[in-house]
Amino acid sequence: MTGTVKLGDTDVARIGLGTNRLTKTPGNIALVKTAVAAGVQMIDTAYSYTGGQSEETIRAALDPVPDGCIVATKGGGGPNPGRGRPEILRAQIEESLRRLRTEHIALYYLHRVDPQTPLEESLAAIKEYRDRGKILHVGLSEVSIEQIERARKVLPIAAVQNHYNLSERKFEAVVDYCAGEEIVFVPFFPLRGHGGRALEEVAARRGATLQQITLAWLLRRSPAMLPIPGTLSVEHLRENVGALNIELTDSEFEALR
Repeated sequence: MTGTVKLGDTDVARIGLGTNRLTKTPGNIALVKTAVAAGVQMIDTAYSYTGGQSEETIRAALDPVPDGCIVATKGGGGPNPGRGRPEILRAQIEESLRRLRTEHIALYYLHRVDPQTPLEESLAAIKEYRDRGKILHVGLSEVSIEQIERARKVLPIAAVQNHYNLSERKFEAVVDYCAGEEIVFVPFFPLRGHGGRALEEVAARRGATLQQITLAWLLRRSPAMLPIPGTLSVEHLRENVGALNIELTDSEFEALR
């Protein structure tokens, strides 16, 4: 099992950091610095996270962003239909560029496909920024294979971020599609699933935490997998990164599967 996955020209360590609860405090700024020092290269955020504080915290911690580190953000999400309209996406991209204090965003996701806006129209707005060099790579979130293929007719897709873990497996086909097409698959809420007694037995035998074995299972599941467990704890952050050193046997993997 390799410990990296390629996003564009960058080899990225296969454990990232999710920041949907990250508020701008000295402790959280230090947490992001610690994550990068521990080898985390993918920091995942969004326009909507904590009212913008997540992006601002990352900027405060990583100004400038170190070489080889990718800060991924998202726009066009939200509970209300219509958030994928081009004018809204343009405004959110501009605000994310300002909050992150950057000339370009390394990876920008369409946070959700808007039921009121054709996918192609939303992506056309993102493509404007990619064509200008303000966005380097583009991703999608919560999408089917059919939607990915439609998107790829508009612009290249580098990453897909869907809900996936030990218990939530409806995107199995998308995982395999991404591996075959060399698209990074980023499971969100990767630790919410539970493997029952099998998970507890493997963790006890390995002397590892349940979370580490859960992440190790995801890493074994597909070479395209890059989980982004969210945490506000340095201890949990280090535990998560430690999952990169656990390679499950065939029997362990199948028992959890």
